Amino acid sequence: MILISFGTRPEYIKLKPIMDIFAKNNFPYKVLFTGQHTDLLPPGASLEIDYTLEIERGANRLDAIVRSVMCQSHIWVDSDITHVMVQGDTTSAFAVGLAAFHRKIPVIHLEAGLRTYDNDNPYPEEFNRQALSRLASIHLCPTKMDALNLRSESTCGAVYVVGNTVLDHLTDIKTSYNDKVLVTMHRRENHEIMDKWFDSLEGLAEKHSELEFVFVSHPNPNVQKHLGKLKRVKVIDPLPHKEFVQELAQCRFLITDSGGLQEESSFFRKKSVVCRKLTERKAGVGTFSKLCYHPEDLSRYVSDVVRNHEVPDDWECPYGDGRSAKMIYTVLRNILE
Repeated sequence: MILISFGTRPEYIKLKPIMDIFAKNNFPYKVLFTGQHTDLLPPGASLEIDYTLEIERGANRLDAIVRSVMCQSHIWVDSDITHVMVQGDTTSAFAVGLAAFHRKIPVIHLEAGLRTYDNDNPYPEEFNRQALSRLASIHLCPTKMDALNLRSESTCGAVYVVGNTVLDHLTDIKTSYNDKVLVTMHRRENHEIMDKWFDSLEGLAEKHSELEFVFVSHPNPNVQKHLGKLKRVKVIDPLPHKEFVQELAQCRFLITDSGGLQEESSFFRKKSVVCRKLTERKAGVGTFSKLCYHPEDLSRYVSDVVRNHEVPDDWECPYGDGRSAKMIYTVLRNILE
């Protein structure tokens, strides 16, 4: 039996298509909620949780997450658990993977092989996913490029290219183009210069008055404390995932520092300006996405996308076709049965 672990809203969103197809086919699994982000779990999530962890408070949040997960051994008493599935690159995913490895329980890593090869960008996610690759037995990669990363690192275990499950949520949503530019920003590496990014956004909203710039707020205090700078940019509260992807499907283009949104925007055939030094979603760089290293360069990159926001017909989304969960189910059924 697979124990599926998640602790944040993005993890839940990407794991839900797998849990749905498991349930549909009576494929047994149990659920562990690590509690890393209790406030970001979707309200009313129709999900039975078999194990819930308590994250202790501590001077260092990352230490507290790892210590809390590693010290709650009651989750491993169940002898029916043969494999553990973790998603992505969170600290709780790394801790659950390490705890399973210490008990010689094979780890299935969903969204494996993504790399920037810079532990500071993003921090601590780049370390977390590289560490998970060293201990996992089954690697489920979104793209061929991610699989190539693992093979070049002589990674142990079986490697499969399955696309990204986040796209499974999007297959019934139609793409259109309105005058909105959707903006999200929250990453740790941007916290110290968040005010500069916001100044640049204000300048863009003044320069391109024909467009409506909409900033989707984030609860992180390092974002909240600078929101007063945004006057011309419309600020809205965080949206449930279903509502957000509707906005994404209809916007003109995207400005973001998110990783996953690079995948979703590509599926909707939208271009994105990515406000980061490096990205682990390299498959879309140069086509669907452009990297903007510094706030002062944002105007130049955005002006280019304003002039050329339409995507050529022969560009395909490099992150999958929206049928990843079915492929993963087939892979795991053949392995486990």
